[in-house]
Amino acid sequence: MADPAHTHAPKPAGATGVLVLADGSVAWGRGFGAEGKAVGEVCFNTAMTGYQEVMTDPSYAGQVVTFTFPHIGNVGTNPEDMESHDVPGAVGCVVREDVTEPANFRAIEPLQAWLAARGKIGLSGVDTRALTRRIRLLGAPNAVIAHDPEGNFDIPALIAEAKAWPGLEGMDLARVVSRDEQADWEGGIWHLGQGYARSPRDARPHVVAVDYGAKDNIFRNLVRAGARVTVVPAETSLETVLALEPAGVFLSNGPGDPAATGVYAVPLIQGLLERDIPVFGICLGHQMLGLAAGAKTVKMHQGHRGANHPVKRHADSVVEITSMNHGFAVDNSTLPEGVVETHVSLFDGSNCGIEIAGKKAFGVQYHPEASPGPQDSFYLFEKFVGMLG
Repeated sequence: MADPAHTHAPKPAGATGVLVLADGSVAWGRGFGAEGKAVGEVCFNTAMTGYQEVMTDPSYAGQVVTFTFPHIGNVGTNPEDMESHDVPGAVGCVVREDVTEPANFRAIEPLQAWLAARGKIGLSGVDTRALTRRIRLLGAPNAVIAHDPEGNFDIPALIAEAKAWPGLEGMDLARVVSRDEQADWEGGIWHLGQGYARSPRDARPHVVAVDYGAKDNIFRNLVRAGARVTVVPAETSLETVLALEPAGVFLSNGPGDPAATGVYAVPLIQGLLERDIPVFGICLGHQMLGLAAGAKTVKMHQGHRGANHPVKRHADSVVEITSMNHGFAVDNSTLPEGVVETHVSLFDGSNCGIEIAGKKAFGVQYHPEASPGPQDSFYLFEKFVGMLG
């Protein structure tokens, strides 16, 4: 990374891609995937696997993902590992090593072609350790990622564009990535050689899932735990949800500032709590539950993203290794009386779980469906469905 106090480093020979930060720092590399440019917040993800799931997670909307694991793309891509097919996820990715040809029997398409077909820009040849350290020390920056096979870049204009982008704080992205219409969820769990099973339509407890930018595997795990799922858009009214006669309501993950999404999400959740309807929230849904209960949320310095984050469960001091993706958190210093902290990050002590006393309502900051990631936390789906009778 160039020192922002000085003129940026000149373009090296062969550079066809660049990451330009709002402070003037420049990282040159080799572009792949889609051509053009995109603006977003630069974050880093510490997972060693699951890059296709990461890039299609709607929670990464408006973000450029730096992968700390150097070898990304080696296993190619396939249609079964998509977390969402129809909504935007990450706008681009930064990796250390050049992407090689796929070496996996499930591969259908190389990562380069897959990114290009979806308008996502890749940048390789970057010192991702230096970039990650920069994010850890100074916070997640706004930036422009660009790819031009001819290597023509107007760096001052890209710096100006990065500076002009308002950032994620105050931005409601849930309505951008949420589905437009209500639908019964049909998919079950994946099996090698068989694909995804269909969701049983027997007499199961009915869960209404509010889609703030959900990963498909979250719905599949609700089905696996024994629920029948109906998915509704982020801005669905309390009256519409109640008309579906839910045994419980699930609040999904999603991108953006929870305080902005809370303008329309919190009244729905408060209405559910007043009627003692069981509620389970994950990630942004967890933050929505916290806001509805009277807590506040805060923008994190660097956020938590990866499939190896340790979380302590207060009830028995068990440590769960979890999958995370969030740049905001419930401020545990603002939890009101009756809201109990159930989980905490062992990295920085930030809140990772709450329960509301006297209600069947709880939430966790991490992604217990483990796609990608460990499966330590699947019990939370069983806990929720077990509340429904």
